[in-house]
Amino acid sequence: MNSSLRKFIFHDLQTIEGYIDPPDALVFLSLLQAQKNNGLDGGIAEIGVFYGRSYFLLKKVNNGEDKILAIDLFDIGRASDGAPTQYGQFLANGRRLGLDVDEELIIKGDSTLMQADEITSKVGCTRFFSIDGGHTLQHIAADSRLATDTLADHGIIAFDDTFNPAWPEVTVGVADFLRERKDTFSTFCMTKYKTYVCRKEFHEFYLKAITEASDLLAFDHVETEFLGSKVARLHNPMSRRMVYELMVRSGMRAFSERVYR
Repeated sequence: MNSSLRKFIFHDLQTIEGYIDPPDALVFLSLLQAQKNNGLDGGIAEIGVFYGRSYFLLKKVNNGEDKILAIDLFDIGRASDGAPTQYGQFLANGRRLGLDVDEELIIKGDSTLMQADEITSKVGCTRFFSIDGGHTLQHIAADSRLATDTLADHGIIAFDDTFNPAWPEVTVGVADFLRERKDTFSTFCMTKYKTYVCRKEFHEFYLKAITEASDLLAFDHVETEFLGSKVARLHNPMSRRMVYELMVRSGMRAFSERVYR
C-alpha cells in the first residue's frame, strides 16, 4: 500500500462519522486489489451509507475505475426546518476529501423495495456488494437477494454486524442466506464485524487473497469453519486495538497506522 492510501485509511477516513474500522478497511482494500490484479471487473454497490466512511473508502481504492452505487434512506438528522441533514453532510464529506459524490449513482430509498435491474442498469453486474442497511431479518433477506441477483460470478458480498449482539437478526439472516444457498455460496473471511461471502468456485481464490495479502499480515490468521466452509478469521488482538485507540485519542492519528504494520 502506498503512503497516500495508508494516510487516507488511518487518518482522513477516520474523520468521518461511521463504523468501518482500519482492519475491515484493509480487507476491503486487499479484496478489491486482488480483483483488479486478476482482471475481475464489475460495479460496486453499497446498501447503508450513513455519512460515507465506507463509500469514500471504496471511491479511494477504486480510483474512479468502476462505478459505485450507494443506497440509503438518508433520513438521519434534522435541520431547523425539519429536513434531514444526512445527505448534505455526506456530500460535504466528499468535497472535503476531494472525492466528490456522483449523485447520479445515489439512490435515496428503501432497498427492500428495489429490483436488481435498478442496480445493474446503473453499474452493471457487481464485483463487490456491501450490505450495511437495515438490521432486521426482513432487511437482511431482501438485501441479500438483491445482492445475489446483481452479483458477477466473481463477486463478493460483505455483510456487516454479523455477530453483533445488538443486532441478533443479522446473524440469523446471514446464516439463513448461507444455508439456503449452500450449494452456491460460501464464507471465506470473517472479522470482528463483517462476514465475506463469494460463490464456491471462487472460494479458494479469495481465501488465498486474504491469507497472502501484505496489508493483512499484522493480524492473527485463524483458520475456522462456518457452515461447511473453510474461513480465514482475522483476529485483531485487544492489545493492538487499545494502543491504536490510545494514539488516536492522544492526537497521534497520523502515526496510528504503524500499529498495523
